[in-house]
Amino acid sequence: MVQYNTTKQKRLRIAIQKSGRLGNESIDLLKKSGFIFQKSDRTLMSRCENFPLDILFLRVIDIPNMVKKGVVDLGIVGENTLAEKEYKTVQPVKKLGFGKCTLCLAAPKKSNIKTIADFSGKIIATSYANITTKYLQQNNISCEIVEMSGSHEIAPQLGLADGICDIVSTGATLEANNLINIQKIFSSEAVLIGKENAKEILQNKNINDFLLRLTSVLRAKKLKSVIMNVPNTSIEKISNILGALESPTIMPLAKKEWSALHSVIEDNAHFWDTIRKLKENGACDILISPIERVVD
Repeated sequence: MVQYNTTKQKRLRIAIQKSGRLGNESIDLLKKSGFIFQKSDRTLMSRCENFPLDILFLRVIDIPNMVKKGVVDLGIVGENTLAEKEYKTVQPVKKLGFGKCTLCLAAPKKSNIKTIADFSGKIIATSYANITTKYLQQNNISCEIVEMSGSHEIAPQLGLADGICDIVSTGATLEANNLINIQKIFSSEAVLIGKENAKEILQNKNINDFLLRLTSVLRAKKLKSVIMNVPNTSIEKISNILGALESPTIMPLAKKEWSALHSVIEDNAHFWDTIRKLKENGACDILISPIERVVD
C-alpha cells in the first residue's frame, strides 16, 4: 500500500451529500475505490487515512458553490442540480453511473391534462423552475410556474397548481398521490464536478490518482469475469464473440484438444445473448464472477 505524507502534500477536498441516496452511493463508490475513512453524524468532514483527501458532507444545493469558490476541488451532485442553477464556472468532470432519475411533468389522474399540450395556460408547481421553463418554452407552451422547495405532490390537492414538475425515480410517490407521469423532460445521474478549466483539473497529480481509482471501479461495474472450457477448434469463434478486453487468456486443459478461456463480458442488455452464443459455439462449464476494479 502506498503511504502518503499528508503533512507535506496538499490535500484534495471533495464534497458529497451529507444524507440521502446520493450521499450513500457516493460513500459506497469512494470506499470501493479503496479510500479509507470514517463518517460520523457529528462531523461534516472526514480525513482519508490512505490518500491526501478530505471529504466534506454538505447539502447538495451547496456543493456547486463550494466548488465554484475553491473551497473544495471536486464535488458529486446530480446533473439536475447543475442544470437548474447554471453554474457557469463549474463543469462536469465525469459521469458516475448512479443516482439516475428523471424530471417529469405530472398531473392528477382525474384531471383533463393528458398530454404536454394540455399544460398550456395551467399552473405548475416545481423546485426546478429553470429547467421546466426552458422545456416549456422550447415546446411553445405558456403557463405559470410556482416555485416550491418541496412537497410538490400535494400542490394540486391544495388547489395551488394544476400539475407538478418533479424528480421521479420509481414513480411510487406519484402513484401514492394519485398523479400520473405526463412527460419526461430531463434525465439525470450523479456527476463528479470541478472548476471551469478541465485541463488544469486533469494536470493535478492527486486528482489524476483519485480519478484512476474511481474509474477502475466504474469500469468494473460494467463487466463480468468469465471462465469457460472450450474445444480448441472453437477458440477463435468464441474470442470474436467476447472482445471486451483485447485478448482472452487461454490455458490448456488435461482433457485433450480442450482449453480454459478467461475473459470478460459487458454486463448490459445483451449479456444473456452473449452467453447463449458462447454455448452454441461449444463453451461449457461457464463461471461468471463480479469484478472489483479494472485498470487500463
